[in-house]
Amino acid sequence: MRAVVLSEYGGPEVLGIEDVPEPDIGPEDILVDVRVTALNRADLLQRRGLYPGPDMAYEIPGMEYAGTVAAVGHAVTDWSVGDAVMGIVGGGAYAERLAAHQRQVLPVPAGIELADAAAIPEVFLTAFDALVVQGGLTSGRWALVHAGASGVGTAAIQIAKAIGARIAVTASAGKLDRCRELGADVAVDYGSQDFRAEVAAATGGRGVDVVLDVIGGEYTIDNIKSLRVGGRLIQVGVMGRQTVELPLGLLLPKRASIIGTVLRARPLEEKAALTQRVAAELLPLFDSGQLVPVIDSRFGLDDIADAHRHMEANANVGKILIDITG
Repeated sequence: MRAVVLSEYGGPEVLGIEDVPEPDIGPEDILVDVRVTALNRADLLQRRGLYPGPDMAYEIPGMEYAGTVAAVGHAVTDWSVGDAVMGIVGGGAYAERLAAHQRQVLPVPAGIELADAAAIPEVFLTAFDALVVQGGLTSGRWALVHAGASGVGTAAIQIAKAIGARIAVTASAGKLDRCRELGADVAVDYGSQDFRAEVAAATGGRGVDVVLDVIGGEYTIDNIKSLRVGGRLIQVGVMGRQTVELPLGLLLPKRASIIGTVLRARPLEEKAALTQRVAAELLPLFDSGQLVPVIDSRFGLDDIADAHRHMEANANVGKILIDITG
């Protein structure tokens, strides 16, 4: 099968395509014919050697997919050959076939084209886990989400509105209208506006219940100041500075929590539990049209380097998809 293989680390030019053996499947695994995969910031870090993937015979990036079941292990009970599926994996999705554990697999919603479905798993799982599972966001509460036009950001906006919460986002000026179209109650231009002041004005000075941040660095202090008493800062990435001087006294009167989180490194049981909860609570909302995949652009597998360059330019609103098979 054809796959993108990392034989060295560096810029997009190191993304080479090779013919490699198909993955073996275990008794509870399914083999997927991958139709489409999608880019994530973690892929860029892995390409640079900064975020290693799981042990594999060949280092194949890619953390989400949509496709059809090609074969099943002898203990698989939930899936059959030909089923349209999507999901997240630790790595290996930049390939024509991959292996996935049956409990980490989701059905493609009936109203979603298979070619669009790879825009769903990673960002909706991440946003749901950060905002709802760990952040405790519920109807009537406020969230602040940075990088609101990113894949996770566009998913977070839709999830917040679907559960009856209110949401403020930050984004560059040219992306604010799209955030508002998706349902953002407050859209802040991070280049010219003070998000802490805008959040304070929108919430009557009370602050937000949860912050979902992928930036870190210089945002951290203002994130904490933007929380209401008992609020939670969920850190799902660090695109800014890796370190920050934090006055601990800021946390005490707010009784605030800072929670760092990733999906890739979690045990199978935790990822399976999150997948099943998303299947029960979010997938019906795609059928009703309350949630939709937000797609920025599509590239072919042979153009994977250009897709990485597009993401690194921060030009996208929503997901960048890679067509594995036409």
